[in-house]
Amino acid sequence: MEPSTQSATVTPTMVTRMNDSVSAPALSFNGVSMVYPDGTHALSETTFDVRPGEFVTVVGPSGCGKSTLLKIASGLNAPTTGSVTVDRKKVGYVFQDATLLQWRNVQHNVELLAELAGVPKAERAQRATDAINMVGLAGFERKYPKQLSGGMKMRASLARTLVLGPSMFLFDEPFGAVDEITRERLNDEVISLFERQRFAALFITHSISEAVFLSTKVMVMSARPGRIVASFDIPFSYPRVPDLRFEPEFARISGEISHALRGAHA
Repeated sequence: MEPSTQSATVTPTMVTRMNDSVSAPALSFNGVSMVYPDGTHALSETTFDVRPGEFVTVVGPSGCGKSTLLKIASGLNAPTTGSVTVDRKKVGYVFQDATLLQWRNVQHNVELLAELAGVPKAERAQRATDAINMVGLAGFERKYPKQLSGGMKMRASLARTLVLGPSMFLFDEPFGAVDEITRERLNDEVISLFERQRFAALFITHSISEAVFLSTKVMVMSARPGRIVASFDIPFSYPRVPDLRFEPEFARISGEISHALRGAHA
């Protein structure tokens, strides 16, 4: 079944995205299917692009293959059929869990990827300091993971990814384990980073509200084996203020995505 597409009034943000469309995608899935060695058919004939300056979020039923998309994009898994085009040297991956090393403080955790990449000590320290400031963790550089809240751990995880300056971000439901208020604050910070960096992003979440608030486009996946069954352009310009979540248009779009998601479960 071909995915349906919903659209709304063209805004300056959408014009910018249409201009971006002439450039090569930052990430491209072409007919990707995935069958795991145990026989689990995770993905079926999945095709879509994420272009520079796009923030694309995928929602879908549990177990439909959303995280598999990110594992294939990052090179952790190879697709059974189809192809993926992405410059993996420019990919940053933010996992569901913060995955911080307990024996390293925030500064040294944030430096880790740059250290593994061979970045000189003074340079990686400065990059880490800049990233820590960007995510609002200044003053906590010497704290250890056990001394941080869940939200602070996710900020440190995000800062660690920022250190290498990726142009393509993969987010695997990074805020699912924090409380609602912390989640909204982290959403605000991701949007602020997106506005400044204008990276391409593929974001996985179960939260429709989070998807609509963050994204330029929301895609809905079917039940396993997952495939894209609907795509929604999000018409709101950036920056996005917290009260946007209470606007009638926000509720309307969220309702349409919810309806498509219920159909995807069926």
